[in-house]
Amino acid sequence: MALFQPFQLGHLYLPNRVVMAPMTRGRAGSSRVPNALMAAYYAQRAEAGLMITEATSISEQGLGWVDSPGIYTQAQAEGWQTVVQAVHNQGGRIFLQLWHCGRASHTEFHPAQGLPVSASAIAIQGDAIHTPSGKKPYETPRALETDEIPAIVEDYRQAAVRAKAAGFNGVEIHSANGYLLDQFLQDKTNRRTDRYGGSIENRCRLLLEVVEAVQTVWPAGQVGVRISPNGVFNDMGDSDARALFFYLAAQLNPYRLAYLHVMDGLGFGFHGNGTPIGLGEFRAYFTGTLIGNVGYAQAEAEERLRGGDADLIAFGRPFITNPDLVTRFRHGLPLNDYSDMRHWYTPGSVGYTDYAKAEVPVGV
Repeated sequence: MALFQPFQLGHLYLPNRVVMAPMTRGRAGSSRVPNALMAAYYAQRAEAGLMITEATSISEQGLGWVDSPGIYTQAQAEGWQTVVQAVHNQGGRIFLQLWHCGRASHTEFHPAQGLPVSASAIAIQGDAIHTPSGKKPYETPRALETDEIPAIVEDYRQAAVRAKAAGFNGVEIHSANGYLLDQFLQDKTNRRTDRYGGSIENRCRLLLEVVEAVQTVWPAGQVGVRISPNGVFNDMGDSDARALFFYLAAQLNPYRLAYLHVMDGLGFGFHGNGTPIGLGEFRAYFTGTLIGNVGYAQAEAEERLRGGDADLIAFGRPFITNPDLVTRFRHGLPLNDYSDMRHWYTPGSVGYTDYAKAEVPVGV
């Protein structure tokens, strides 16, 4: 079966094509320092061909989720080093996902810095945000000044430096799901009139600058990028998503990335502008490794791999409750149920490291 075929990802040999998708789990505590519980969680799932960590904030300004980890202090880098070593001890491979929440945040996460920042002063409409003191309405963010943007790029570069020191196999730049880089890409959130706004070319500029900065630290083949061309999460949706994301994919192609991680599935909803973009459509614009994501079942993943639409498939929620997901897929074993989300984001081991592994029948 295609999922269990090996794959050469740059310098990394992957024993299978199952990727553990990044999933925010909120176990780092108020210090944002990765800990022994997190190391155990990732080590449990190390049979994945590739693991991508939960989104990890590049700066205090980039915070926007209770108890999520950071990579902007030495202590945080050392905490991640423990996680990486635990994964490597199990024979795994792991990339760190670099994150800035942008407007998907609240002053409570960074009171000294004030309002969240974004491409433009446009608030998220809809649900409230979970802050350290409880649920609150989204604030209208402050638009970043043009001369502030180089410091954001430098934050990404410094985070990449710390990730390399922690021993990761690579990094993924999170430019999806309505977070800061995505807010600059899409015209629903970017109404700027400077060199970072207006045309598609200008709106892609910040992400490309971040890619270039991170590639001064990491070889090109150890840097991935994640995008969500169909997603409505965090109140997103470009008026011409096809033009934007196909242009972006073509611009990313010369950077010889480790991969382009495309959230093509509609599990987080669809913005409704035009028709959803299929994963295979990116092949015309991006010649490197493609990862498909969101809502894939095993059979659909096999179909996409055999058809050439994807090289790797990322699984999220199934990995939460099935630390041995690859083994279960390989032997056709039933999955643990993942409909009960009550403890997915709460402190402690419950709903985190306490899921049982399957017993593989003798002779299978």
